[in-house]
Amino acid sequence: MIASTGGDPTALAAKRATTTLPIVFTIGGDPVALGLVASLNRPGGNITGITQITVLLDPKRLEVLHELMPGIAIVAVLRNPNNANAETQVQALQAAARTMGIELRFVSAATERDIDAAFATLAEMRIGALVVASDPFFNGRRQQIVAQATRLAVPAIQREFALEGGLMSYGTSVTDMYRQAAIYAGRILRGEKPADLPVQQSTKVEFVVNLRTAKRLGLIFPLPLIGRADEVIE
Repeated sequence: MIASTGGDPTALAAKRATTTLPIVFTIGGDPVALGLVASLNRPGGNITGITQITVLLDPKRLEVLHELMPGIAIVAVLRNPNNANAETQVQALQAAARTMGIELRFVSAATERDIDAAFATLAEMRIGALVVASDPFFNGRRQQIVAQATRLAVPAIQREFALEGGLMSYGTSVTDMYRQAAIYAGRILRGEKPADLPVQQSTKVEFVVNLRTAKRLGLIFPLPLIGRADEVIE
């Protein structure tokens, strides 16, 4: 069998590669809209897996930033234009920003070099904070993004960001998603068919704050916000 853990592009590549070998994917998009499965309850074919809440969490990241910095007026969003959910991400963030009275400015990156170029652009903008949109590529470049955000001294939030020295993380648990995928892989190796295993949604969300980084940026987390955190790095 194939365990496809690289997000939407990897799952699509695995599906194109074989119609017989069982595949278990982990993705952040809608597997039906992507054409991976016929339906969530009855995937059909040789593929099933775990999907995450991703696009819906981008507005929540903006909300958490606004709660920490209620006077914030302009927020930049780093997005990957090649993401299948890119337009949906933009629309969801813009809708949330309007309710908070926040102006959004979008910068794009699809390669390692693009990230450096995007932050060079951000350095010329008068932004108050940064939201890193959900994308597997950005997850894999966390250290680079943290280093650039640190260099600009810009408060930023991304999935699994705080553990690398960033200010805050808010996102679904990768550990939980992989655990569920491993369970499915085991069931398939014991004889069950992917077509009979409904696509599962990983819904465990983790909120992590890094007080060391907050201190460096001159920010103070409100106690209610710290109280909601699953982990506090001091």
